[in-house]
This record gives sequence, C-alpha cells and structure tokens, in this order.
Amino acid sequence: MFYKADNGLREIQFDEIDSSFLTIGIISGTELEEIKDKLEFSDSSVEKCKRANPLFRTEVEVHSNYSFTELRVPNGSGDDDYIAMFLMENLILIIDIFDRDGSTMDIFRRVINRFPAEKINSAKVVCAFMESLVSDSGALIEKARNELVKMEEKIINDDAGDGFNIELLDIKKELLVFNNYYEQLLDIAETLSDNDNDIFREEEVIYISNLQNKIQRIVNDIDSLENSADHIGDAYSSSLDLKLNHSMKFFTVITTIFFPLTIIVGWYGMNFVNMPELHWKYGYLSVIVFSALVVFTMVFIGKRRKWF
Repeated sequence: MFYKADNGLREIQFDEIDSSFLTIGIISGTELEEIKDKLEFSDSSVEKCKRANPLFRTEVEVHSNYSFTELRVPNGSGDDDYIAMFLMENLILIIDIFDRDGSTMDIFRRVINRFPAEKINSAKVVCAFMESLVSDSGALIEKARNELVKMEEKIINDDAGDGFNIELLDIKKELLVFNNYYEQLLDIAETLSDNDNDIFREEEVIYISNLQNKIQRIVNDIDSLENSADHIGDAYSSSLDLKLNHSMKFFTVITTIFFPLTIIVGWYGMNFVNMPELHWKYGYLSVIVFSALVVFTMVFIGKRRKWF
C-alpha cells in the first residue's frame, strides 16, 4: 500500500512512485522481497525484515541512499509488534513484520491523514509515526507513579504484605521494558537528526530534533521512576530490618528479665546436702516469692531505663 503526495494524498501502485514527490508506504516482508532490487536495498537490511528481532536496542543502519532501522513495539499483551523502516529522500517505507492486532496499520492510517498534502514532508511523517508510538507514555508514567506512591504508603502504614516484593518486581520489569523501548526510539531519533545521508532537507531536521527532545523527556521520567522503585525497595528492606530489630529487642528484654531465675534454678539444682532451704518448711514458698520479687525488680529497672 503506497500513498503519493501529489495534489492531494492518493493511493498508488509501486510502479507509479515518482522520486520528485513524497511517497509513504506500508508493506509486508514478502512484498519487500519483490521490490528490494528496484529500490537498491542491501540484502542484509532486507533479511532483517523476514523475522522479528526480540531485542529493543538495535542499530540504525545509515547507507548512502537510505537509512534503515528495526522497531519492537510493546503492547502490554505479550505479543509485541515488530516493524522496520526504510527512509529515503521522498520515500518512507514501513515493513509490517508482525502485528497481531492491526495496530501498526491503524497508526499508519492516522499518520497519513494527519497533514494536508501540500504541507506534508518526510520529517513530519517520521515524527508523526514515532509520536504515535509514544502516545501512551503519559498514561504509562502516571500509572506507574501512582502505583509506586501506593506502595510507599503501604510501607509507611506498615501494610506491606508478603507479596510486596513480587508486586514491586513486576513494576520494575514493566519500567525496564518501556525504558528499553524509549531508549530505542531515542537512538533512532538521534541518528536521524544527524542526517548523515541527507535524506531530510535542512529545514526539516528541526522536526526530528524536537522529536528527540520529547523522547528524551520521557526517558528521563522513566529513569526517575526506576530510581523511585529502587528507593522503595530499599525502604521496604529497612522496614523489615526495623521489625526484626524490634523482635530481637523484645526477646532480649525478656531474656534479661528472666535471666536471674536461671541462676536461681541452677543454684538450687545442685542439691548439696547442707542446703538448709531444702529441709525448711517454707523453703518452696520462699523461693517462689523471691523469684517473683526478682522478676518485678527487673521489670522496674527495665521501665526506668526504657528497655521497653
């Protein structure tokens, strides 16, 4: 499917492409195989369009007559979209490698209908397409920030359950995926803004630079969220350590209070013959009273010294 900006934006066939006018197209990897020689694409670039690359961070290939890049677009369902882009002077070609839900085609249709034909240019189309790929960034960042705030409140309110670490890990995984994704887009924008092969006119490069700045702000926001997640993890670990310290303090105080009784038990457990208390009528009762007095004395001392 190709569209030509010539007195309006109209659909054309591949043979009708005119290098004097901007053409925007979206095709499959199979269709690319049929036209690659006419467009003088390298075999290595075409080969990459035959499979889905699971990596986010892929290089932008800058050739003398075109630039090429691959894109992995996460959609949250696990079936990520995979596309590739060939950018030439007055030709933007998107390769739909894998798109289960048709979202790539939807974005393409929105982009080509966004600008009047007389005002459209290569840089505007590229920027519009990539901006569509980051259109959900605001909602993503707001959602992640709200989730992190709620988790922080759980720590403060001592309401973090057993699954707290798993919940935090899931958020970190999601942030990592989108950080890699936006870093990938930033790499592409940076390379395109350099315009080493002059596929954009000088006055068009400003659009790419603005796109680069926008993506950079998104990356900075996600980096900030990742740091917040790390701090929340540290705070949770500190809260666990504090609880453990409280427990150890409690048991230490209990041990200290009842330690004198251990000495008494050991003393009278020796059963020497000449221990008068063993044959005294009130010996048993006196030891009970003495032990109680010792415990109360230790509790009194503990209260005065603020052991508990």
